Amino acid sequence: MLAPKRVKHRKAMKQVRHLRGTETRGNYVAFGDYGLMALAPAWVSNRQIEAARVALSRHLKRGGKVWIRIFPDKPLTTKPAETRMGKGKGAPEHWVAEVRAGKVMYEIKGVTEDIAKQALRLAGSKLPMRTKVVVRQQSTIL
Repeated sequence: MLAPKRVKHRKAMKQVRHLRGTETRGNYVAFGDYGLMALAPAWVSNRQIEAARVALSRHLKRGGKVWIRIFPDKPLTTKPAETRMGKGKGAPEHWVAEVRAGKVMYEIKGVTEDIAKQALRLAGSKLPMRTKVVVRQQSTIL
């Protein structure tokens, strides 16, 4: 599972408003040839990131290279079951990545187009938002 080695603050505030709007950074395929782009904002847990990675690598059958471009750096806390209100905030339970619409989350290189699209579609079904497969843009510098 992905998790930070150390953080400045053990417990973070919720701050859902960070997910408004579209992504301005990381919104294009930078490393591979094909990418998986988020079409809606969501919190993606470390378990979901790992499940999508496993689905990708199993479909690729040890071929090609995979990049994961999101990292779960936000702690989510929960209080124990059947606990009365008050007495402070709960303990950190798991980690999530804040993903906005337009973020390219996974990238693939070194496989054919149909295998890459099928693998990314499988990975997208493990994630909590709608996704689409995007292809790297060929730059035409004159």
